Parts: sequence; structure tokens; C-alpha cells
Amino acid sequence: MISLRRISAIVLRQTYLLRGSPVRLLPLVVWVAIDMLLWGFMTRYLAGIVPSGVQPVLAILGAVLLWDFFIRIMQGVTMPFMEDVWSRNFLNFFATPLRVGEYVAGLVLSSILTSTIGVLVMLLLAGVVFGLSFTAYGSVIVPFVVFLFLFGISFGVLGCAIMLRFGPAAEWLIWPIPAMIAPFVGVFYPLEVLPAWMRAIGQVLPPSYIFEGLRAVVSGGQVSSGELFLSGALVLVYLAGALAIFWRTYRHAVRTGLIARYSAENLA
Repeated sequence: MISLRRISAIVLRQTYLLRGSPVRLLPLVVWVAIDMLLWGFMTRYLAGIVPSGVQPVLAILGAVLLWDFFIRIMQGVTMPFMEDVWSRNFLNFFATPLRVGEYVAGLVLSSILTSTIGVLVMLLLAGVVFGLSFTAYGSVIVPFVVFLFLFGISFGVLGCAIMLRFGPAAEWLIWPIPAMIAPFVGVFYPLEVLPAWMRAIGQVLPPSYIFEGLRAVVSGGQVSSGELFLSGALVLVYLAGALAIFWRTYRHAVRTGLIARYSAENLA
């Protein structure tokens, strides 16, 4: 039976880490602020030279905010896992009655905690410095945010599975994932500008439909309910697949003894 106490213990550990070392909060704020300021001033410049007015500004700055949201969600799952690996504490968790599902649920809740900090900073800067407010679009953007959140969770869990299978040094395979996905999902441009083979890949990635929908909303158009449904269905497939991969990887690590032989040099 799932225990909320054991799940909350995982979250509490991350809370203690943040409280005991405030410097850990800096990456949650600094990189978000840099991205928002850099792209914000760039879009302000574009607003002065693009005849179509503020539409590109809202689209680009909104895309930056949502893509950073995805990155923070993903890293919010992987970073606590990495903390446990770096501190050689991962094996200790599973010497207790803690279940795999409870551990993953704790990572997800920790991600919500840490990513909320970054999102609030982004919304504050976007509103105060650049006058961008998502409240003007109402509830229509809620599905975009929810689907992107779940997609970030799925890739965060997948990243944890990669590290669990190949060892701590595999973290270098995880950091580039958002950058590798971004060109295919049309964060800053429509999929039509991509070559056919890139467009085919983008069509099986949920963020493609999310950002297409965002551009439609900003330009005053209508969001396609069919594409929104397809995006949600794909997100659920990715999430279920990531959870299944993590579970199978964990069982493999237990059966082979790999879980007890973690070392930063081991990738096999």
C-alpha cells in the first residue's frame, strides 16, 4: 500500500537540503532570470522592427517561459535523484520499506516544489519588466501547461532510469535532452519550416502541438481540439512508458546487483 508518510519523507529531505544550503536556490533563480531577461530584451528589440506589432513578442517570450518551465520540471525530478546518487544515499533508501512508486512520487513532488520557485521568478520578471501576463488568455492555456508539466515529468523519470542503468557518469547524457528536443518541437517557429524528416519526429512529440496551440492563441486564432487531444494522449503514452522503463531498470539493477555497485566510473 502506498504510504503518504514515506512519500513526504522524500520531499522533506529535499526541503532540508534547500534550507540547509540556500546556495542551492541560486540555480533555480539565476538561470531562469538570465533566460527571461535575454529573450525579453531581444523580443522588445524585435517589437520595434517587426511591422506586425507585439504578436511575435508575446509568442517568443511565452515560448521561452513555457520551455524553461519544461526544463525546470524535468530537472526537478532528476536533480534530487542525482543528489541521492552523489551522496551514495540511493541504496540506503531501498534498505527501508520505501517502494519504488513512493520514491518516484517523492521526486515528482520535489520537482513541483523546486520548479514553482523558478516559474514564479519567470512570471514576475515577465510581468514587471516586460508587461507579459498570461492571465489575459484565461483558462485556454491551462491544458498547455498541464501537458508540458506531465511531459517534463516523463523525461525526468526517463533521465533517472538512464542514470540507474548506466551509472552516475550517465548524467552527461541527461543534461542535453531539452536542447536535443527543442529543434524538433518548434519552440520558436512553426513545424512547417522544418524538413520532412524533422517534422515527422516533431509530430510524435507532444510539445509540438503545445507550442503550435500557443502561437494560435497569441495570434487570436482557435486551438484545434483534435491536436490538443492528440497532445494529451501522447503525453500519457510517454509518461506510462517512462514509468515502465524506470521500474524495469530498477528490477534489473536489483537482480544483477548493479544497484550495490554504483560508481562514477561505471557506465556498463
